[in-house]
Amino acid sequence: MIDYIYGEVAGIYENYIVLENQGLGYRIFTSNTTKDRLLVGETSKIHTEMIVREDSLSLYGFDTMEEMEMFRLLITVTSIGPKNALGILSSMHTEIIKYCIVENDIDKLTEAPGVGKKTAGRIVLELKDKIKSYDIEEDAGMPIKNDDCEFALDALVNLGYQRNEVVKFLQKEAIQDLPIDQMIKEAMKGLEHKE
Repeated sequence: MIDYIYGEVAGIYENYIVLENQGLGYRIFTSNTTKDRLLVGETSKIHTEMIVREDSLSLYGFDTMEEMEMFRLLITVTSIGPKNALGILSSMHTEIIKYCIVENDIDKLTEAPGVGKKTAGRIVLELKDKIKSYDIEEDAGMPIKNDDCEFALDALVNLGYQRNEVVKFLQKEAIQDLPIDQMIKEAMKGLEHKE
C-alpha cells in the first residue's frame, strides 16, 4: 500500500488533484478542505488510502492525518463509500464530525450532501465508540460557527497554535462575528497573552 506521496501539485480539479513524483502523476481524489490548502506548483505531502474495487483502483488522499483517519473511519460505516466520505469531509471540518458523533447530533450530520437521517444515525451508532478514543476536549463544544471560523482555525493551527486552545478562543460569540482578518489578529493576541 502507499502510505503517502510527497511531490509537486501539478493540478487541482473538481474532485481530485494530480501530484507529480519522479515523473509520475498520481490522480488522488480528495476533499475541498484539502484542495483549498494546496497550490499548483507547491510541494506537498499527501497521506493516501488505496481503494481496490473489481473494476477500479483509486487513490484517496489528504494533507493531514486527521482528515485521513476520519476518511478511514467513515468508509467503515455501512452504506458509506469513498465518494460519500469525501462529500462529508468536503462539507464539514473533522472536528465538527467528531462533535456530531459524540453528541449524537444527527441533524447537523444531515447537512452533508447525500447524508439522510438513516445514514447519519448509522455514522453515530457505528463510530461513537471509536471516536471516544480520540482527543476531544470535554468542554470543546461545537468548534466553529461558519466558514470564516474554519479558515481562521486552520490558519492559526498552521501558525503553530494548539488546536484545542484555538477552538476554545473561537467559541466566543464576539470573536466569531468579526471579519476574518480581525478574527485571526484577535485570536493571536489572546493566545499570546495566555502563554
